[in-house]
Amino acid sequence: MTTDLSIVHLIMQAGPIVKFVMLVLAIASLVSWAFIFAKQKEFKSALKVTDAFEKRFWSGIALNELSRQIGSDRYDRDGMESIFHMGFQEYKRLNEQKGMEPMHVVEGARRAMQAQYNREMDELDSHLPFLATVGSTSPYVGLFGTVWGIMSSFQALGNMKQATLALVAPGISEALVATAMGLFAAIPAVIAYNRFSTNADRLATRYETFMDDFTTVLQRQAHISVNEKDNSA
Repeated sequence: MTTDLSIVHLIMQAGPIVKFVMLVLAIASLVSWAFIFAKQKEFKSALKVTDAFEKRFWSGIALNELSRQIGSDRYDRDGMESIFHMGFQEYKRLNEQKGMEPMHVVEGARRAMQAQYNREMDELDSHLPFLATVGSTSPYVGLFGTVWGIMSSFQALGNMKQATLALVAPGISEALVATAMGLFAAIPAVIAYNRFSTNADRLATRYETFMDDFTTVLQRQAHISVNEKDNSA
């Protein structure tokens, strides 16, 4: 008589606690993969938007024209586009007010960019803690299922007069499936978390560099605007 040691058979023959552990790990793995595909698409779009915007920004186009183009492109602006849009809109609003010092105008624009930067980074970092949690805890959850399954197998063998390898192997194999599922859930989550965290850090650096460069541009623009107002007066 041969024993069926296929994965499906082992899962179906496992005890209720081990089955519950496997179910939790399977759900965690499915949700992780859904987040991985979604974040991959999100980061790809953010990098594409950032590359395209930087080319437009440093092409010598007038800031008013660039702002008009971005405003008419689409309602939802992403990444560096949104940081520029919020900063420049705040700059124009403050610059139109009478008695505003150039330094205060630029500081207001910088705060607007910083606020939008924080929102963009929060969006990029969303779901990453879940991937980190799955990657760090899934092996231990699977190990718990394995330990529980082995304990149950040995307790059942305690009632038998003679224990053979043929009797022990199926129970241990069933339990070890939980560890395998824990690793199956953890490894992709860890790889994806490390990759996405690196991409987020790179984008954050590019955003911060742009804000510094754009602040310098706005400082020059603010002083030119003040001189023009003085000359017209």
